Parts: sequence; structure tokens; C-alpha cells
Amino acid sequence: METTHRVFVGDSRDLSAVDDESVELVVTSPPYPMIEMWDDLFTELDPAIGDALAAGDGYDAFEAMHAQLECVWDELERVLVDGGIACINVGDATRSVDGSFRVYPNHARVLEAFEERGFEPLPDVLWRKPANSAAKFMGSGMIPPNAYVTLEHEYILVFRKGARSREFEPRADRRYEAAYFWEERNRWFTDVWTDVTGELQSIDGSADDDLRERSAAYPLEIPYRLICMYSAYGDTVLDPFWGTGTTTLAAMCAGRHSVGSELEGAFLAVFDDGVDEVPALSRSVGRARLERHRSFVDRRRDEGTGFEYEADYYDTPVVTKMERGIRLREVRAVDGIEDGYRVEHAPLSLE
Repeated sequence: METTHRVFVGDSRDLSAVDDESVELVVTSPPYPMIEMWDDLFTELDPAIGDALAAGDGYDAFEAMHAQLECVWDELERVLVDGGIACINVGDATRSVDGSFRVYPNHARVLEAFEERGFEPLPDVLWRKPANSAAKFMGSGMIPPNAYVTLEHEYILVFRKGARSREFEPRADRRYEAAYFWEERNRWFTDVWTDVTGELQSIDGSADDDLRERSAAYPLEIPYRLICMYSAYGDTVLDPFWGTGTTTLAAMCAGRHSVGSELEGAFLAVFDDGVDEVPALSRSVGRARLERHRSFVDRRRDEGTGFEYEADYYDTPVVTKMERGIRLREVRAVDGIEDGYRVEHAPLSLE
């Protein structure tokens, strides 16, 4: 099996390099409005944003920043297939503007924008991204009433394009082989993820300070999990805010195609420096899933509960009939092509 992974340097408000209705899943984390590290970027897109911030008008700046993101949401509506899923990782912002401290609810604003474009909101996920500062508590210390709750969670907003889910041909191998284990379903499809922690993406030491500062992104587990949850083998995953390429890396490990758009070309060179490590990483990810399942089997048997089914491709029982066809993939080779990478996959090696 082969997958392709295209990456374009450009403005994600214009995804003309991506065909209409050619993407089954979007997994992305945009720059968060009203987070200071993104002020310069948003001001470059619309100088009125910088003027609003300078004038102490936080609300106008907030709305203008989201207006820029909405240009990207328009493109997502165009490129997603009917029934396709968009997963948007976003955090709210806390900020003092003109002496007034408040929360800027990015998740609510994104939710509103997607609904305006005809997307159907689905249940979302909260996950904890610990603050990096030791002095993370805000306000008046131990004296009431002027302290503030620490903002450490982020949202994964999930939307479906249109009212109907995607349809597949009966018993489609690419769908059943992409199944997840019963216990993975129970863990992944909960509304609060406590087993994923935030981290900064590692950037090569040759990267400049500005690039390193912009490298904060979600950990690999988040896009990998979402790709497994909301796509099948053969599907294409889009990340319009590609950054360090975490979504593409997850798609490679999960055996899906991917497309990315990134404004800063230097990130592509950093990603390219690490592609030789992808085969080993993909094997590690796949084997870890299988090992966790076998540990689950042992615990379940210790509790006196048996199994009715056996996996077709692995020497292990499974809980449900739908899990029997699970077939994990690993990356065997990554080759550069004109606008990205071609990846060769094979069934997961257990040796």
C-alpha cells in the first residue's frame, strides 16, 4: 500500500491547490486569536488588528482575527466531501487589554463560524494542556475574591459537513481493517482525555529563535487518535495550519494520505530532516497499540471475563466481531516527490 503526502507553502486562506471535495478529514490547530505570540501574524494579514490592539480594543481585534480564520473555514467547506469530518483543536485566550482582564472564547467563536457554514457540530473533546509557567495562577494569590481559574484545557471541536454520515460499500476492507480495539473505542470516544499531555514540538537546533517560538503544537497522539477515529485507509487528511507537520506524521503512521499548507517554508526543511525516523516511529506506534491490547486481554481474563472472537491477523482475542479484521500498518520507506512524500506501507511487523 502506498500513500502520498503533499505539502504546499502558502496562505491557507487560499487552498486552490486542493481539489473540491477531495478530503475526507481535516485535523488542525490554528493560531489562537488573542494569544500574543500570534499578534504579528494576524496583523500582517490585516493591519487593522494591530490598530485595534494598540487602541486597547480587544473585542474588535478578537473579531478581526477570527474573520481571517473564517477565510480558511470557507476553504474547508469546499474541499471536504459530504459527510467529511473537521477536527479543530483550539484553546481560549486570557488577556489584559487596556487594563481589563478577560477570557476570549475562541472555541465558541469557531463553533459559531462552522455552524454558519452548514457544518453539523458533533460532541467535542477536552484535553489538558498544562501551562508552561511555574507562576500559572493569576490574580490575588490566596486572598479572595480577585483570583482567576487557571486555563489549562483545550478543545477539539468536531464537525460533520452536512447532515448525513459517509457511506461505504458493504464490508469494505479499507474500513474494517482500520477498525480500533474495543478498549480504544472506550478511551478515545470519551469527552475528556486525561491520558494526553501537552508538549512543545522538538525543533532542530539550527532553527532560528522565531521558528522555535512558533513550534508549539499538539502532541502526536492527538492527530493520530483523531485520524484513527474519523477516517479509513485510503482517506486523505488535510491540515491547513501544517506547522511542524505533526498531522502529516500521524497520517503516515496511520496509513492515510495527507495534504498540508504552511505559511513558513522553514518548517518543511525541519520536517524533511526527520523523515528517516518515520519507519521506526510507525512500528513503535503500531506495536504499542497491540501491546496495550494484549495487556487489556490479560486484565480482562484475570477478572474472569472471556472473549468470543479471535483477531484474523494477530494471535489475540478481541471483544467484538467488528475488531476481527483489524490490520495495523507500518511505514517501510519514505521517498521525496515533487511536492511532498510517497510512503510505502506494509502490515505491521511483530519482530
